[in-house]
Amino acid sequence: MIVIYNIMIFLSIALGLPLIIPMVLASEKRRKTVLQRLGIRPLPEVVRKTGTRGPDKKPIWIHALSVGEVISAVPLVKAVRRAFRNRALFLSVSTKTGHEIANTLLKPHADALFFFPYDLRFSIRHLADKIDPAMVVLVETDIWPNFMQIMKARDVPVVLVNARLSKKSFSGYRRLSGFAKSVFSSFSKVCTQSPEDATMFEHLGVPPEKITTTGNLKFDQPVEPMTEDETASWKRLMNIRPPRKVFLAGSTHKGEENILLDAYLMIRKDLPDLFLIVAPRDPARALSVCRMFRSAGFSAALMNELDGAEPDVKFDVVIVDRLGVLRRLYALAEAAFVGGSLVERGGHNPLEPAAFSKPILFGPNMSNFSQISGMLLESKAAVEVRDVNSLHRAAVMLLTDGNKAENMGKNAFKIFHNNQGAVEKTLKVIHGCLQNRKPTLPYVKKYSGKSR
Repeated sequence: MIVIYNIMIFLSIALGLPLIIPMVLASEKRRKTVLQRLGIRPLPEVVRKTGTRGPDKKPIWIHALSVGEVISAVPLVKAVRRAFRNRALFLSVSTKTGHEIANTLLKPHADALFFFPYDLRFSIRHLADKIDPAMVVLVETDIWPNFMQIMKARDVPVVLVNARLSKKSFSGYRRLSGFAKSVFSSFSKVCTQSPEDATMFEHLGVPPEKITTTGNLKFDQPVEPMTEDETASWKRLMNIRPPRKVFLAGSTHKGEENILLDAYLMIRKDLPDLFLIVAPRDPARALSVCRMFRSAGFSAALMNELDGAEPDVKFDVVIVDRLGVLRRLYALAEAAFVGGSLVERGGHNPLEPAAFSKPILFGPNMSNFSQISGMLLESKAAVEVRDVNSLHRAAVMLLTDGNKAENMGKNAFKIFHNNQGAVEKTLKVIHGCLQNRKPTLPYVKKYSGKSR
């Protein structure tokens, strides 16, 4: 099957090259990642200088696909750094935005940050030769057949952590059961978020003894309370003065801002002074979102424009065009909507507002966080909305009933706090894999011995 897979990759590249090159040139994100992901652009100097190491000095390589996975990985990366000080810790990502957020949140804790290779054998081998890892830790997803096969051939344990499967993903893998089994059975360990996830991975061919339910790393996100000075600084920047209330829509996608705009128009009839903060998942979309609100007659500004704004200018809406600030901004809100849930994106992390005891709204499409969203709904910590009208009603209810909002926020924080501990359990699995690994010499390519 792996041969067929690689033939398909070759044919796709060969036939699609006339389209691939213009797509890469037209996209800033692709231009900045393609060379390193191909293995052409040099790696960070610290990786190139590692040289030959003994088995107990080889680095640990952690990979997180994009923004969501990087944020999930934050407490684990910090714990691995503390636990294995004698080893280098390398972190890879697959996207430009993932690289930016990793650079913001994890630069002091990782020895090097770089882009994960495409699933091309020469690219993977090039990177693996340079890193020569003791083990690889994949966070949640980004599982590739060639990568798994090459790591197995090198006797490098690969651990999948914070593992989950949506019903859609599980069905897709089941349709390719033979191929999926060969890939998933290559994992040394799979650390799942829930027993239900564990069952699905077992059905995909992972032996039960390789599966451990460790919980969800997202519950272990570090949260520092917002100080009075920090709160005052943010509100001063956006000119939010008492008694104005704040409604925040985080990680929104195209199609959701239109719904938010219509709902905001309705909410303002009940709460004329309501301040809205919108944080698009992709900050590059912030300007177009800002223009949309301005076209509707609102005084809207990008966050990066606020430093130069007149101090007495009163805005209705601020659009966040910065990475790495959303989690703190939730602390300013009386209520929060979590995006990616009114469109087919599977939703984003509702624990970010829960960590600040905020009542939460989200749409019906929360497949990426089905367990967490279910817990929040069952505990009366969140409300599911489906359209403009239900969003309007729920937002007004929370923004006008302080006791209701406060109780929902407390329930949300309980869910967040009472389910922590995944990092410690995951760290034990990583320890076990490293201890069980047989000491090996640095990897050397194997030849058949036949003369050419």
